Amino acid sequence: MRKIALVVLMSVGMLASTQAKETKNMKRTADQYTFELSDDVTREKVHFTNRYGITLTGDLYLPKNHSNEKLPALAISGPYGAVKEQSSGLYANQFAQRGFAVVAFDSSYTGESGGEPRNVASPDINTEDFSAAIDFLGTQEIVDREKVGIMGICGFGGMGLNAAAVDKRVKAVAVASMYDMSRVTARGYFDSMTAEQRSEMLEQLGQQRWKDAENGKPAYGQAGLPEADQLTGNEPEFVQGYVNYYKTERGFHPRSINSNGSWTATNPLSFMNMPLLTYINEISPRPILIIAGENAHSRYFSEDAYEAANEPKELMNIPGAVHTDLYDKVDVIPFDKLESFFEENLK
Repeated sequence: MRKIALVVLMSVGMLASTQAKETKNMKRTADQYTFELSDDVTREKVHFTNRYGITLTGDLYLPKNHSNEKLPALAISGPYGAVKEQSSGLYANQFAQRGFAVVAFDSSYTGESGGEPRNVASPDINTEDFSAAIDFLGTQEIVDREKVGIMGICGFGGMGLNAAAVDKRVKAVAVASMYDMSRVTARGYFDSMTAEQRSEMLEQLGQQRWKDAENGKPAYGQAGLPEADQLTGNEPEFVQGYVNYYKTERGFHPRSINSNGSWTATNPLSFMNMPLLTYINEISPRPILIIAGENAHSRYFSEDAYEAANEPKELMNIPGAVHTDLYDKVDVIPFDKLESFFEENLK
């Protein structure tokens, strides 16, 4: 049973240390970011509430010398288990330099956003988080609410596509290193989970609910990323990639679940039978841009989402790139392509 749970946790990128364990020798504090703010951009902390009453915290990025003309806008979140001071903020910083108003936000129950208990994900609530960010952007005087899009990274790529399908206010959506969290949780990596393994996992989760009920609080996952100095070189490439991002100065942040925490032990439950991309075809006729690394372990999610979507759509594979390259490598992430995509389609 332990082996099954660990395989699933590894496959969905939910690897994290337990709450009691902290990453070694990290100097970054909670108010620091993993990237430098552009001199041409302003950043302001903002708050808004989703329809479940959870207050979300984000950063609003604006081009510093913008005119009084209303701007196109983007809502950005991800990766799964990350916070706005990491990859989503980096993307927002880049887009603001290119003339967009952008909010990068922490999802419900994570980072500086509200919700109890901490470190819980939900296909429904996290989809709603994107729509709440659209609510916020559309009420800002500087934003043209008819020119609003979504950018989702990793697991929040799947959430972003789901949000675009249900929220017709979204005029265009792009995703990078996309994960379908419901698929990988329910079926395992490359759909390798057997019916017996799925049943055993659900039994395990049910027993954990009894324990949580008896204790009056949730338990947190025990599987964890190794520290960077514990890597042997024999780990799967994607595990090494996660460690080299979340557990080093490159991407570590003390509020990030993948850097310094863990999801609740029962976190997989709602993903087990709520497929996120059921209605991806209904995003059409609004355009989709899907970006994946040629060598990314997650590439198949992007390819399958592309096949399921209706036109207009585009799949862009970045030569030689792996999953985490699209988190923060500004020389690899095709920002010029993203800029032109949103400029052309946020009309």
